[in-house]
Amino acid sequence: MNKEMLSAYLEKIGFQGNTSPDLTTLFALHQSQHSSIPFENLDIVNGRTVELDEDKIFNKLVYSNRGGYCFELNSLMNRVLKTLQFNVEKKLGRVHLTENPSGRGHLVNIVTFNEQQWLVDTGFGSNTPRAPLPIKFNQVLKVEEQTFRFIEDAFFGMMLQCKVQEQWINQYSLDMSYVCDGDIEYANHYASTHSNSRFTTQVVAVARTEHGNNILLNNRLKLTHADAVTETFINDVASFHQILKQHFGIDNPVQLEKFEQYLIIDK
Repeated sequence: MNKEMLSAYLEKIGFQGNTSPDLTTLFALHQSQHSSIPFENLDIVNGRTVELDEDKIFNKLVYSNRGGYCFELNSLMNRVLKTLQFNVEKKLGRVHLTENPSGRGHLVNIVTFNEQQWLVDTGFGSNTPRAPLPIKFNQVLKVEEQTFRFIEDAFFGMMLQCKVQEQWINQYSLDMSYVCDGDIEYANHYASTHSNSRFTTQVVAVARTEHGNNILLNNRLKLTHADAVTETFINDVASFHQILKQHFGIDNPVQLEKFEQYLIIDK
């Protein structure tokens, strides 16, 4: 990533200040990107290939006012952190939101400072941690309204859990094994093309706000305000485009070639 691209990225996410490779910068970058670039799968449900080429990801997320999912959002973050000389590695996790865990299909970053590892994830939809998390087992980690912890799992290695209504819910596990480009290509291909992938069967967009998240699931729109949460339904394609721009900052979405089928779901 050259200086011009780095400047464009920092301007896109509204980042100002020091870019030294330290924890202060890491937290600020995470918050700024997470607040500026939404999670979304519009290309996937429209049957378009998710490109993992670094420049294509950059052009989509930075120059084209689009969002992406973990393989795009966390790849962009990884590229920026490497440019700024952070000690960062890509890792793949298994998602445990249902009884049957996924394959190793969630991409995250692990940053190391003074032998302490930090989970840096800007691409887990509505459950994205709102700040980097220190990897310390059996400790309660509070991030704004979120509560997390890491536990050791005999089968899957390290499990990230989130506390929801006083219950600890599994999010995803990491075995911390080495990840090569081929591993990421395989995982991205399955997640973005397979009929059993949740990304190919429903429209999803999530934007972080100061009060929580704005969430679009098919034609159901959930907005989190300072004192309330509202839910509405989208009834037409024109409204869909307007909502993408107004609440998710996506003003250059793909054409809705097959989206009408999603506008009658969950109604």
